[in-house]
Amino acid sequence: MVEKTAADPAHPVDLHVGARLRIRRKLLSLSQTQLADALGITFQQVQKYERGANRISASKLYEAARLLQSPVSYFFEGLDATGDGDDDGFAQRMTLFVAAPEGLELASLFPQITDRRLRRRVVDLVRAMIDEDTAEGTR
Repeated sequence: MVEKTAADPAHPVDLHVGARLRIRRKLLSLSQTQLADALGITFQQVQKYERGANRISASKLYEAARLLQSPVSYFFEGLDATGDGDDDGFAQRMTLFVAAPEGLELASLFPQITDRRLRRRVVDLVRAMIDEDTAEGTR
């Protein structure tokens, strides 16, 4: 068996499944510790699953799906037949967005901004921050 080193990137499917696990757990307002206790594992293991650092076994995924009140297929939604994500990567980007701690909060707050121009300004602000960050990285 080949050992995985810290430098080895996680497989895209493991990242996707882990992100979906995190989203579902957070939607149900469960902590990593609560999920870990229910699965009979450590919260560190849940962290590794959610980051895609460790691959979740079929039996644990089945158990997690049951505990999180979702079908096992939920964890694979947004992946295409090759397992690399959808054609333009939209579903994968959305999954990673809401998997980030601030992403889920932002996703729930953003629709509450009723002024369309203000929503556009928020998007423009984020785009400007990214452009600035990218420009600083090339200096």
